[in-house]
Amino acid sequence: MLRVDLDRQLNHLQEEIALLANVVDKAIYRSVEALKNRDLDESQAVIDGDDYIDMKRYEIEELCVDLIATQQPMAGDLRAIIAMLHIAVELERMGDYAEGIAKISILMGNEPPLKPLIDIPRMANKATEMLRNSMDSLVERDLVKAEQVLDDDDEVDDLYDQVYRELLLFMIQDPRSIQRATYLLWAAHDLERIADRATNIAERVMFLITGRIRKEKVSKY
Repeated sequence: MLRVDLDRQLNHLQEEIALLANVVDKAIYRSVEALKNRDLDESQAVIDGDDYIDMKRYEIEELCVDLIATQQPMAGDLRAIIAMLHIAVELERMGDYAEGIAKISILMGNEPPLKPLIDIPRMANKATEMLRNSMDSLVERDLVKAEQVLDDDDEVDDLYDQVYRELLLFMIQDPRSIQRATYLLWAAHDLERIADRATNIAERVMFLITGRIRKEKVSKY
């Protein structure tokens, strides 16, 4: 009976993690779409929605602590709880970056972006794809899929480098563009960090599956 109860609670914990990941995924998408379309109301909605993400993170932490205290899990079960505890923190930080992009949009006001946004939405699409794949690797306990997330991070880094070089050229050619270029650099940096957090989740899944801790990537930015 105790084993059945523990399995039920672990499944519930994983469902809560999946729910949080889905909310964060949508926040990232909405923040970038609002930035691209200059939708300040939508940007504010993303900012307001971050409180829910914070609340879910702390609820999940409480579930993890309660499980450890009451069930005294061992081996793989304990690794699963610890991994999901860390994943909740990574997801909450991703939500903060989405909020950050929305705040950048608010700072820009009604002013259009310096240039049409092409690579920044591509970064967002890749970062959210990495998030989904990292969560799939958790649900499926798929080591290969988790490792693929780590490989995919290079694509986001390359896109960031491209955005950085292009915006730097704008600044050099016209110093009046520095402020507007800086806003877009901040947004691109937030997306690069979101991708890094997705790799951290994948690494936690690898720990869950193998019991070995892989050193988390340190962003070069």
